[in-house]
Amino acid sequence: MSLLKMAATLLALSAAAAQAQAPAKPASQAWQFGAVLDLTHTSRPLALGGRDQGLQLGHSDLTASGPLGPWLRAQATATVATHEGKLEKGMEEFWLETTRLPAGLQLRAGRFASQIGYLNQQHPHADDFVERPLLYRAFYGGHWNDDGLRLNITLPTSFYWMVGAEVFRGRKLVAEAAPGSPSGLGVSTLSTKLGADLNRHHSWQLGLSHIHNRREAAVEDEDHEHEHGDEAHEHHHHHHHHGAQFSGRKTWLLDGTWKWAPGGNNREQQLRLGFEAARITGLNRFARGSDKHEANALSAVWRFNPSWEVGVRSDWLRARQPHGDHFHSVLLREQSLMLAWKPTHMQALRLQYARQSDAHEVENPSRGSWQLQYVMAFGAHGAHSF
Repeated sequence: MSLLKMAATLLALSAAAAQAQAPAKPASQAWQFGAVLDLTHTSRPLALGGRDQGLQLGHSDLTASGPLGPWLRAQATATVATHEGKLEKGMEEFWLETTRLPAGLQLRAGRFASQIGYLNQQHPHADDFVERPLLYRAFYGGHWNDDGLRLNITLPTSFYWMVGAEVFRGRKLVAEAAPGSPSGLGVSTLSTKLGADLNRHHSWQLGLSHIHNRREAAVEDEDHEHEHGDEAHEHHHHHHHHGAQFSGRKTWLLDGTWKWAPGGNNREQQLRLGFEAARITGLNRFARGSDKHEANALSAVWRFNPSWEVGVRSDWLRARQPHGDHFHSVLLREQSLMLAWKPTHMQALRLQYARQSDAHEVENPSRGSWQLQYVMAFGAHGAHSF
């Protein structure tokens, strides 16, 4: 039985048991339901991007979450989005999580987003920019959620300090694995996050994650690639993708966030600075020490009015695309500028301009792309991360 089926069975059994309990429950323990609509118009798709040209349905979802007795809580999220002119549906989250383990421990099982980096646990429609950084789009398919287990501990320190471990199937990171790769739990992660308030105005968070991937990507046969020419090239350099474009055995991911709000009132004004950098090594059995994937992203977002934000982001990607027993260099830079109007906490209208440059071995980079995004939330939705 797969982990997802196991989680579904446990959820059904726990729900039945919860319904048989005492009749009345406080409102805080009731199940909550919410939905998010994400509409985007894109003038020209970005290389390695996830938004098609024209008016499209982005990452829209329906979520149900709540307690299952005194020891567990659960969440299920179904998503719909447009991809290549077709409406695609999927189950993004379906997990159970403990609420009362001792010593700051917490266990989660099912399908959920990995806690690596800063953005990955966040739903894409909650981001500050229309598209995620190149780092996430190239290495994690934009948003890496998978079937697995997680164990976290929050340490009893004067500042926030979390340490966690996860195991996943890993098929989204490596869709087509080489012979001998594990078919079960093929990826493990270790993460730690530290954070604190410096004073009423300043707060910070640092994170470090390591990914060990036992699934090795299948090596493209170069003679076969030359035989099929454009078809193989399109496979390696297509615009949009659901899984990771580049993978390897070991990944290190560093993220840092600093926030400033006068008097601690981030509703009126706030400056957010973020940085993420990743390095992937052990690309496959033919890789040398110099063969690695690297990417980083630097962003700044300023809320200068309760309803208005402006932001800028710079991305950089350098990778090594395997071709038989050797590699080709892949380079890409991307700069984004966005302006967002948020009349309420549940709505956002965002205009973004992105430009890609210094492209090498990347098909059809966009020299200029305008994107207009409207996000509307209904009902309950999860709290935003730091």
